[in-house]
Amino acid sequence: MDLQEISLKLQAGKAKDVKQLVQQAIDEGIPAQEILEQGLISGMNVVGEKFKNNEVFVPEVLVAARAMNMGAKLLKPLLTAEGVKANGKVCIGTVKGDLHDIGKNLVKMMLEGKGIEVVDLGTDVAPETFVQTAKDQNCQIICCSALLTTTMGVMEDVVKAAENAGIRDQVKIMIGGAPITDAFCKQIGADAYTPDAASAADVAVDFCS
Repeated sequence: MDLQEISLKLQAGKAKDVKQLVQQAIDEGIPAQEILEQGLISGMNVVGEKFKNNEVFVPEVLVAARAMNMGAKLLKPLLTAEGVKANGKVCIGTVKGDLHDIGKNLVKMMLEGKGIEVVDLGTDVAPETFVQTAKDQNCQIICCSALLTTTMGVMEDVVKAAENAGIRDQVKIMIGGAPITDAFCKQIGADAYTPDAASAADVAVDFCS
């Protein structure tokens, strides 16, 4: 079976077809890792690139991600059995006082699309929660999102909390959201700012490798 077909159906957001084809590939004895990388991840990479270039928009990304998740569900137990390790681990959340989650969810999907394990802390996340989670779960990266200028400052608190906890040299802190800039990132001492979800995933992969 041609795994490219899974990639194409995923790009088209056809979740049922993706699920069916993934099952078919499993039944044909194709290794789960191959199905994941050549089918699901390669498809999500295309969607990510198109999203970066404004060729597709949020709704298409969400639909493709849903298709990816349906396929990934079937593969998860097999990947575990094959002893496949995730490409890294990230905890992500929208900072305290901020309840916006579309951007965060997009980044989460793009990260999962790259084979990174994501611990989603949701919205209104306190700096201590980010840091404690990173410690407890051995995350290489903390990703913070903010959509309000009033909550941007909390990101600096996250950096400080990581310093106070003594884990600043072990975790990278990535930030993003509409009001965030590269200058702000440097000012608060975070490691990376990316303007969109697909770029965030690329940077995270670099950090994890």
